[in-house]
Amino acid sequence: MLIGVATGLVAGIASSVLVTATVRPDVVIALVVGVPSVVGMLLVLTSGRRWVTTFGVFVLSLAPGWFGVLAAIEAVSGA
Repeated sequence: MLIGVATGLVAGIASSVLVTATVRPDVVIALVVGVPSVVGMLLVLTSGRRWVTTFGVFVLSLAPGWFGVLAAIEAVSGA
């Protein structure tokens, strides 16, 4: 999970640098939190092997790291 959160942080920083389009905040939050959560939970619940469970937890733990980057960006942007 620690590696997943760290990867989420890196993915959030990379996406904030690469994406310059204006996107509604509620859509971004839904994508950042919703997609990894749904995919990770489906992998964990339907896994039959340990590595699938491990990968599901990794995907599930991407959301908090990515969301943390979004919260930090919003806090320092002064908006």
